[in-house]
Amino acid sequence: MIKGFVAGLILANGFEWVAHKYLLHGVHRQGKPRFSPTPKQMESHWAHHREVRKTQFQDDCYVEGLQNWRTRNELAALVVVASVSSAAAYPFSKGMALAFWYSAGNYFYVHRRSHLEPEWAKRRIPWHYDHHMNSNQDANWGVTRPWFDYILGTRVVSSPDLKEANPLGLPFPAILSEKLTVAIERFFPAKYVEQKPSLAKNISPENQSSIATDSVA
Repeated sequence: MIKGFVAGLILANGFEWVAHKYLLHGVHRQGKPRFSPTPKQMESHWAHHREVRKTQFQDDCYVEGLQNWRTRNELAALVVVASVSSAAAYPFSKGMALAFWYSAGNYFYVHRRSHLEPEWAKRRIPWHYDHHMNSNQDANWGVTRPWFDYILGTRVVSSPDLKEANPLGLPFPAILSEKLTVAIERFFPAKYVEQKPSLAKNISPENQSSIATDSVA
């Protein structure tokens, strides 16, 4: 059961990376709007990006709760994904099925709290703060943990104060975090990019045009 649960956490984090990159952000297409097989989810997510860039990371959709269509959309998507994945895993691993439900609930808790408490987000999940407020928003796909961003080379850090203590994003003692960081970043180093203040307040023109086109399509 424990092995299945741990495996489920890893798989869920991998799915988080894939879904965020390909479903919520969509794939660039030259001369066309971004493509996502779930366009409603992409529309909701880019609306979230626009809001967060205007309010320095806060999103009042979580204050409004179920009255806000984006909150309902996010919860519905999480329930569907957790239901399907856990049903598929249950026959061979109850631990994995449990991990999928836990991951869905944890995702909503972490994501919601981060956009209600930006200072908490900076301290606890700086990779997600970087995802929204960095000059490059097509990076840092992990929300709950940055595991697959390190593995796949998409952890982009904008400033030293937004660098997590260790690549696992777990609250280990400082000395253990330092050793873990050195060991992991020998093979999976984070990337650094200079933050541009002019871009920190507004979504990029390329993304704006993509969003506008997607909304019309």
